[in-house]
Amino acid sequence: MLRISKIILTLFVVVLLVWQLPWAYAFFTSEPQDKQRAFYSSLLNDFVLTQYDKQTGRPIKVDTHGNEYTRAESDSLLPASNYRQLITDGRFPDSIKGIAVTPKDIQLGNFIFFSSPSNINVPTMGLYYLLESSSGRVELEMPDDVFRITEKNIEFVSIDDNKVKTAKSRAFDERLKAKGFDFPARYVGGNPTARKEYDDGYLIVDNDGKLFHMKMIQGSPYVRQIDLPDDVVPDVTYVAEFVGRKILGFFTDTENRFYAISRLDYKVRQIDIPSWNPRDETMLINGNMFDWTIQLTTDAAVHYYAVSDSDYVRHGYYVSPFEDRSVWGLHFRSPKDAFVRPRF
Repeated sequence: MLRISKIILTLFVVVLLVWQLPWAYAFFTSEPQDKQRAFYSSLLNDFVLTQYDKQTGRPIKVDTHGNEYTRAESDSLLPASNYRQLITDGRFPDSIKGIAVTPKDIQLGNFIFFSSPSNINVPTMGLYYLLESSSGRVELEMPDDVFRITEKNIEFVSIDDNKVKTAKSRAFDERLKAKGFDFPARYVGGNPTARKEYDDGYLIVDNDGKLFHMKMIQGSPYVRQIDLPDDVVPDVTYVAEFVGRKILGFFTDTENRFYAISRLDYKVRQIDIPSWNPRDETMLINGNMFDWTIQLTTDAAVHYYAVSDSDYVRHGYYVSPFEDRSVWGLHFRSPKDAFVRPRF
């Protein structure tokens, strides 16, 4: 018995050392990392980088060729990002790249999109809120029910008494099946919150790999199947709900290609970046009416892509590699998911 206790104690100590020693080493030998940001300037046809002087610690603005700019100059080079400051300074331009603009135009064209693996790699209950998309009210309201997609149909369940709303469930179920939806769903993407200006429902991938848009208009179901190229099978979907209302949403396919869906005509266009795996890589898009700066963070580097707002064609690329400071050891948490489990 004593021998077994010693073995258990030894194993416990070994696991503790493998877990804590790498953490302690990384903690005591860590050094400040330069936090660099980049935004593409269509006026400069280059990225404007925010770096920090190692001696003074002050931020400096440079392009990828090392040319330095004052803060006022960088504000003018990035008018969509700094339009409030330009208005305050009395320097807001009448036109940008030959196009007449107003602050309202800039505001409507600006958007931010963010996705991290920790938002994707999480367990879900499979219950979703569907808001009214055309209530006539300025403020959105959360519904008194949730829906779930089963192996055979869609059901709306009352939150108060946990009972299925038969009539509402039948209406949505019949509309989905009439549009060719094959149950169950592979992926359901939406923004179930009232803290937004409008609601555009959900982008749902059915069991056959087809993509559907579903929302509720004045209590009635709205369902549309989105036409896709023959070789495209959607994987992860996102509903945009940006202020400008130009884009319905985004999705990646099973080949890790990235697409945008037009809100007006449901046209699907591929965004000109090599690939993106949302289950493993973080993406941040800062978009405006002229171009988007796409920041794609992998384990090895931060990749910046500049694509046109009109056709999503790439016209700029910059990469900032990470310094490899990884230490082998036992970990229980990861920034890529919400699970607590042993991992090396």
